[in-house]
Amino acid sequence: MEISSLPLFKGISPAEYGEMMVPGRVRTADFEKGETVFHAGDATGEFCVLLSGEVHVESIDLWGNRVILHSIPAGHVFAETYALCGVPMMVHVTAAQNSRVLFIRLEALLADENRQCSWYPTLLRNLTLLFARKNLAWSDRVFCLSAKGVRSRVMLYLSARAAEQGSTEFSIPFDRQQLADYLNVERTALSKELGRMRSEGILSFHKNRFCLHRTQGAENGQ
Repeated sequence: MEISSLPLFKGISPAEYGEMMVPGRVRTADFEKGETVFHAGDATGEFCVLLSGEVHVESIDLWGNRVILHSIPAGHVFAETYALCGVPMMVHVTAAQNSRVLFIRLEALLADENRQCSWYPTLLRNLTLLFARKNLAWSDRVFCLSAKGVRSRVMLYLSARAAEQGSTEFSIPFDRQQLADYLNVERTALSKELGRMRSEGILSFHKNRFCLHRTQGAENGQ
């Protein structure tokens, strides 16, 4: 992914980017699928830009039960809140695909000495927009989990993805187990409910590709 296409650096020229990304402020690292980027309890002064791949923000309890809290696609940022607040990570971040991550020392980037730089206000604006979008994504998951039944959670999640992508045919970033983890339901219950919804003509799917159909009574789920 080209640096200029990343939302964090929108409106920042190549010369300004070179001025920002001086040695000591940034580093890059590659992670294989399944490898941990951050563990819960880690302290970091760096926030991350995902240059390629995909990472999952997860909660894992002492017994190994995993809940996927958020999926981060290429081009987006993560760990920014922890870097800004200086508190230990409360979540794990795991590479869902082979991924390349740009680590940026937030304190060094936002130092007072940089306030007069031409790129500084643009960077602050971009960071603010990214934080706002992240809050929307977290709110999306809260809405899903507020539903009581498996079907209601599935429909809320898939409806949001359809609206997000502007089509009733779309792909999601999760396999079946990951979707169950995200919705905080049992995989077996999720698979059964998806099968019933397909039989009722509410939706069709193949792997992580879905198509939603408008039918009466679709909301009368378990």
